[in-house]
Amino acid sequence: MTQHQGLRHDDTGMTLIELTVVLGVVAVLATLAWPSFQQAIQKSRRSDAMAALAAISQAQERWRANNPSYQAALSKLPGASSPVSAADHYALTMAEGSTNGSSYTAVATAKSTSPQFSDGRCRVFRLMVEGGNIRYSSATSTNVVNPSPDPCWVK
Repeated sequence: MTQHQGLRHDDTGMTLIELTVVLGVVAVLATLAWPSFQQAIQKSRRSDAMAALAAISQAQERWRANNPSYQAALSKLPGASSPVSAADHYALTMAEGSTNGSSYTAVATAKSTSPQFSDGRCRVFRLMVEGGNIRYSSATSTNVVNPSPDPCWVK
């Protein structure tokens, strides 16, 4: 039997305990970061509602340029007749009874089939035009209007 002189066998791997500690630290960090990540994603999806309401506003102004009043039916507005936003996160409507010669209210509501539905604080967006003035508002899941300054409309 020969003995190898000068060769040393070093343990260079991780032990099971070390691996468990590393996995525990990663799990804690992921648990802390996940809610912030979800909020950032929801905030970025809000632009889908804002863009859809801007398209409705532009279509309403084009309509009004050729007609004596704003259009009450979204389906009759050229260029904005889709009942859903481009990314399919929001259902679009004209608020019932809000449309007349000088005013209208367009509404974007998070669809229940969209992940954006869990954005309870900013589930409903409104764009209101009254006498040439534009106002923006948002509402929670219980349809309670958010206080001013509105936390959902980022300008």
